[in-house]
Amino acid sequence: MTHTQTYHDMLHHIIDYGVDSDDRTGTGTLSVFGYQNRYDLSKGFPLVTTKKVFTKGIIHELLWFIRGDTNIAYLNDNGVHIWDQWADENGDLGPVYGAQWRTWHGTAGNNVIIVDQLQEVINTIKNNPNSRRIIMTAWNPSEIDAMALPPCHCLVQFYVRQGKLSCHLYQRSADVFLGVPFNIASYAILTHLIADLCGLQVGAFVHTFGDLHLYKNHINQAKKQLLRMPTDDPYIKIAAGRYKIEDYVYSDIKIRNYHPHPAIKADISV
Repeated sequence: MTHTQTYHDMLHHIIDYGVDSDDRTGTGTLSVFGYQNRYDLSKGFPLVTTKKVFTKGIIHELLWFIRGDTNIAYLNDNGVHIWDQWADENGDLGPVYGAQWRTWHGTAGNNVIIVDQLQEVINTIKNNPNSRRIIMTAWNPSEIDAMALPPCHCLVQFYVRQGKLSCHLYQRSADVFLGVPFNIASYAILTHLIADLCGLQVGAFVHTFGDLHLYKNHINQAKKQLLRMPTDDPYIKIAAGRYKIEDYVYSDIKIRNYHPHPAIKADISV
């Protein structure tokens, strides 16, 4: 079974069992609570093939997170506008993912501390790979109100066994048609990058959802997508010889053998 078929099964589940729900955007959704998928990253890259996905946007957004950036200038300079609707007049988004990954603000007693969570994840994978504490979270309650959009993909745990790196993402809220294909591919790439840095093979990407929803103005598009036959899974090539996670650039990440069906347009709910 292809990775895209796993995604299709999830779409079918929401259409068949989703509950009519109001939502923050006023659009309305079909919603289910609690769902999980597993993708074996050693058996192809989990990029949806029954519609063309904006891989340039996925890669640049991930590199933007890794940079610790929270201003859309870098994205815009590279032709990516997926965060534009939430930015202020200066392009700032507040302490969203990049800030939480690289400069988490907290306290220890009376002292303010700053934690580079992503680097600590990498250090632990290298030095204590059996640890059950290889966790990075974007959900910082003290800074939620300062964020343009509270983090949807909010907690990730890494797991190393038998020379393979696996990744488990918990996502509190998930737009299954537009957002989830991005999220799957983004964390799969992140797993490949960290595995490459740490001299490991890749294992599984496990994706767990809280509120998984299909916006009502995406239902017809989802049904159209489900009529298409998945093509073979693509694969990913990562440039070798990088020493730090910040060293990777766009040209280092190549998605090969990607032969998707045409894109399906859908409006984003803000």
